[in-house]
Amino acid sequence: MMEFNNNPTNQNKNNWQHQLDKFVKANQKELAALAWGLNLEKGETDETIGIDLKETPKFVYCSKAAIETLNRNVDGKIQEILGLIDGYKPELEVLMIAIGDGQIKLVYFQPEISPPNCFEQLGQNVDALLKILETGMSQSIN
Repeated sequence: MMEFNNNPTNQNKNNWQHQLDKFVKANQKELAALAWGLNLEKGETDETIGIDLKETPKFVYCSKAAIETLNRNVDGKIQEILGLIDGYKPELEVLMIAIGDGQIKLVYFQPEISPPNCFEQLGQNVDALLKILETGMSQSIN
């Protein structure tokens, strides 16, 4: 038996995830450049880039300890995310955790060209990339 949920609050709750998917697809190069630029600024760290979608979308850092605590609080349901974080290769891939409406979503992809090359090709500094992407998210994710 299949259930079709016509409850608009549920659809709206998951809508930000769909909007984020579209935004990520349209802005892969910029997100890859930002991830690499932040990696250069931060150096070796146990923090993961997060996207806080409450009110005005903004980029934040999530400590590994906070993600591990969240994993314990949800009975290990995000264990795979911790595994991806442990194996993350910033020179090859992009990994961010989006947080919205009491839910999280993994943003994880390997861009067509490497994050360092994206950063170099765009020629923008981290602050400019943050402004471009945060503005874009504000306009396309609600």
